Amino acid sequence: MRRQFVSYLFGGLALLTTTVTPIRAADVAAGKEKAEMCVSCHGENGISQTENIPSLAGQPDQFLQWQLVFFRAGTRKNELMQPIVEQLNNDDIRNLGAYFSSLTPPKGPKDDDPDLSEKGKQAAAGRRCASCHTDSYAGTKAVARIAGQREDYLVKALHDYKSSARSGGGMAAMAEVAYPLSEEEITALAHYLAHL
Repeated sequence: MRRQFVSYLFGGLALLTTTVTPIRAADVAAGKEKAEMCVSCHGENGISQTENIPSLAGQPDQFLQWQLVFFRAGTRKNELMQPIVEQLNNDDIRNLGAYFSSLTPPKGPKDDDPDLSEKGKQAAAGRRCASCHTDSYAGTKAVARIAGQREDYLVKALHDYKSSARSGGGMAAMAEVAYPLSEEEITALAHYLAHL
């Protein structure tokens, strides 16, 4: 009986090793080429110059990949993104994630309202934003980099989470954090994070 089990086990393992398709490593150069279609909205080198459009440079690779998957699946909705991501295969998504994560993230502009930033810093501490986004707010794995992100986009994202208009990764946690935020806290948080 034991001999038969061992035979099945090794036979199964042999079958698995010959039928599983290996995951290919991401190709940053292919990602850069594919990213040409992203430039008009997300900016040259992934740094957005367009209102309410996020910068992608320096975002964590896994975060970028998940967002593209959510858009492609229709879990996260955006009328401009949907027709673009429908054309992406899994290799494209891996390559885009690798490319944008390899870019230097945007630097926050000079802080023109330190008092508002201090209020935002207090709100971030009170809402424990660093527990997911890291102490430097650079994000990690499937969690977004929010340091240096466009201020108008951060306001929009917080409103979308607060109203449940945005779904996808982290939705439950972000909705719980954003729902009780006042308009003043949203403004202060966005200002603080954008200027880091």
